Amino acid sequence: MKAIICKEYGSIDNLVYGDMDEPVAGENEVVIEAESIGVNFPDGLLVQGLYQAKPQVPFVPGMEVVGHIVSIGSGVSNFKVGDRVAAIAQLGCYAEKVLANKATVMPVPDGVNADAVTALLCGFGTSHYGLKQRAQLAEGETLVVTGAAGLTGLAAVQIGKAMGAKVIAIASTEEKRKIVLENGADIALGYENLKDNIKEATGGKGADVVFDVVGGEVFDACSRAMAWNGRLLVVGFTSGTIPKFPVNLALVKGYSVVGVFWGTFTRTEQSVYAENMAELMDWYGAGKIKPYVEDTFALSDAASALNHIHDRKAVGKIVLKP
Repeated sequence: MKAIICKEYGSIDNLVYGDMDEPVAGENEVVIEAESIGVNFPDGLLVQGLYQAKPQVPFVPGMEVVGHIVSIGSGVSNFKVGDRVAAIAQLGCYAEKVLANKATVMPVPDGVNADAVTALLCGFGTSHYGLKQRAQLAEGETLVVTGAAGLTGLAAVQIGKAMGAKVIAIASTEEKRKIVLENGADIALGYENLKDNIKEATGGKGADVVFDVVGGEVFDACSRAMAWNGRLLVVGFTSGTIPKFPVNLALVKGYSVVGVFWGTFTRTEQSVYAENMAELMDWYGAGKIKPYVEDTFALSDAASALNHIHDRKAVGKIVLKP
């Protein structure tokens, strides 16, 4: 089968489109023939050796797939060959066929858009977990979303509105601010004078919840614009800078700094993860959320797809097609 192979850590452009042995389903595993493959910012960090995990090379990156089951291993009774499903994996999804543990597999009805479902996995899954379990966002609270035009950002905007929050979206250009408003944001701001503008937009109170994927100076500004009893979510560092947090701010302002690491959550709290995904699928079916799929690339062009994301050009979801 064809796959994208990381033979050594380095530039995204060093990824190889080549041949790999087809995966074989072991106990509690299924093999899925890919229909749509999700592309995520961490995939690019991983192949550059900049992510928290560093798998042994060579490896196939990718954590999301939608397709049909072509084989099953022992211990799998809730799925059969031919079922249309979505799945997540730590690695291996940038390929024509993907091995997945049955615990991460969920049914996808015929007629449901496969590209949109890839967005519901890591992107919407991260935002949902962050806002629901980690922030415990309540109806009527004010949510600030940084990097709001990206995949997880747009997801946080839509999920925040579904949960009844007032959403202030932060995006870098007029075009991106227009998109976040079209996706439900109540207010769209740029990054200039961010602390003061958040304070002004909240009537001086500050943000109840901040969903920050950027880090660096953006995190610093948000950390000074929090409301009493607020929750500042640490989701990622797309700026490339991990901030150094002055903990006295949490003391005097009475707010919490909360980490959001969806990958570990999916492995350690599998029943809660399954409940979350069921809720997201229900919301999607009811039209409460609508993943924004910007573009699709051929599997062979995965490096271009990742560069598009890492060059800060992506808006919403990017998908690979075998």
